[in-house]
Amino acid sequence: MSHVFNFSAGPAMLPTEVMLKAQKEFLDWQGHGCSVMEMSHRSKPFIALAEKATNDLRTLLSIPKDYHVLFTHGGGRGQFSAVPMNLALLGDSADHLVTGSWSKGAVKEANNYQQANVVAQTVVENNIITLPDRSTWSFNPDAAYFHFCPNETVDGFEMDWVPDTQGVPVVADMSSTILSRKIDINQYGLIYGGAQKNIGPSGLSVVIVHESLIDKARDDTPSILRYDLIAKNDSMYNTPPTFAWYLAGLVFEWLLEQGGVDNIEAANKQKAELLYGAIDNLDLYSNNIASEYRSRMNVPFHLADPTLDGMFLQQAEQAGLKALKGHRSVGGMRASIYNAMPLAGVQALVNFMKDFEKRNG
Repeated sequence: MSHVFNFSAGPAMLPTEVMLKAQKEFLDWQGHGCSVMEMSHRSKPFIALAEKATNDLRTLLSIPKDYHVLFTHGGGRGQFSAVPMNLALLGDSADHLVTGSWSKGAVKEANNYQQANVVAQTVVENNIITLPDRSTWSFNPDAAYFHFCPNETVDGFEMDWVPDTQGVPVVADMSSTILSRKIDINQYGLIYGGAQKNIGPSGLSVVIVHESLIDKARDDTPSILRYDLIAKNDSMYNTPPTFAWYLAGLVFEWLLEQGGVDNIEAANKQKAELLYGAIDNLDLYSNNIASEYRSRMNVPFHLADPTLDGMFLQQAEQAGLKALKGHRSVGGMRASIYNAMPLAGVQALVNFMKDFEKRNG
């Protein structure tokens, strides 16, 4: 089979080295005579695996000791409910910044449990999507927390800075950001993310929460969503998604072998600059996100002639460039270039884009 580059937004490609190791260990994990997915989550070998994965993630993100690391069910969307329920005792309303589809979804879900105040949302200026001047944002100083999504997977809108909330705890949906660039954990009260971008397969989510926020849940919060119970039971209050946890651990090991987040961030920057350079310098393609908010992880682009979209996708697929169709709410194309996507994959896409323009521009 010829080499294929998978640009899926999620579930996304995993590092080849990780997949090969998982394949080798699939039937007999570390000489135990069974797959890791067949092993009790309460067995000593699996507990050791879970502890190592947790410690490796702490190392990669420099997570301070006063933060809990939780491995949970439900993906990022599950945390849309878990966050307001777990932080209910902090206040009756929360502030939200809306920059795309996922932050809109968080607002909709949060409104089931508390008042969700939208402090600001993206605007279109001269056909370019950006944020309004920060002086116009309507923060509530008494908000329970401030929620935002640093990287919008669907829309390709990314923020590399944290708004100043004047002491209100910051909550971030980092499903498409986590492990792609350096972040200062101390700037956040709570970080969460679905695993299926830069951590591992779908079915697992990660929550990083400061100890001061661990016991603020409303009484009727379902036990499976309660951060205090999950933390007290080392993420094993109920049976966790064990195989996904195992694969996440392999990804963490792989990231450490690459030199950690510093090196991955440099590689991600190089890939994004290469792809945006092609979009900006070729006549057939365009991106409508303000340059300072362009995502390094999810790169949407449109063809000048939309009637060519189908041909572009078909020929890209034939060239081994998969999953480039944009989200139905945005249209066009989208190349997700997460940590596991090699520079060679982005170069192959750019070469195809150039050739396609020569033949159809």
